Amino acid sequence: MLRWLLIGLGATVLVWTLLVAVLAVAGRRDDARVVARLIPDCLVLLGRLVRDPCLSRADRFAIVAVLAYLALPFDLVPDFIPIAGQLDDAILVVLLIQRLRRTITRDIIRRHWPGPGESLEFLLRFD
Repeated sequence: MLRWLLIGLGATVLVWTLLVAVLAVAGRRDDARVVARLIPDCLVLLGRLVRDPCLSRADRFAIVAVLAYLALPFDLVPDFIPIAGQLDDAILVVLLIQRLRRTITRDIIRRHWPGPGESLEFLLRFD
């Protein structure tokens, strides 16, 4: 089980790094910075939100469930499948943030967002 977790984590890091490198080589350094920070920023956001007393139990449960799913070595689409393996994780995080957007205010999300405002606005525009 640990082996599959490490393979999935390695594949995720590889695809993420390649995407950042492609953006940087293409001259889109600002976009590369946003993409490089998006995954860590989302994880920090969810960690901060789960401790916020404004959230309901259902929201906390949803956050913990998504974080647990992301940590598991097996997914609906395994992480060792390039791009598709990470895409299901990214879609799940975006759906969770959209769920939270319907149940809490943007101000609460903004208060806990650790990254640049442009990446948060990207996530929030899928209302």
